[in-house]
Amino acid sequence: MRSMDDYRQHLRRLAVHDRELLEALAAGGRPPARPLIDERTAALARVAATIAMDATLPSFQHVVTLALAAGATTDEIVGTLEAITPVTGAARVVQCAPKIALVLGYDVDDALERLDV
Repeated sequence: MRSMDDYRQHLRRLAVHDRELLEALAAGGRPPARPLIDERTAALARVAATIAMDATLPSFQHVVTLALAAGATTDEIVGTLEAITPVTGAARVVQCAPKIALVLGYDVDDALERLDV
């Protein structure tokens, strides 16, 4: 059972630049001991961070694939894109929506071109 103070320990370790914790997070995205959130939630958070950074298509392919493998649905991935709009702004979401769509097997640009015909 997790202690109610686990989050405090994690925050302390992050605040003091705990090398072991930071290296574990950077290498695999999970802390070395007792993660505070489940893999699906962590994967959706990575999708949100990738959107916030307006990352490249290969980065989106990586995080979306991980999110799907962790049990996230396509609706949840698109919902993540929508949920961060107030933080990132509409322009960032508009830039990233086609990238996420491509990874999910939907070519938005092609669909829009067909509507112009």
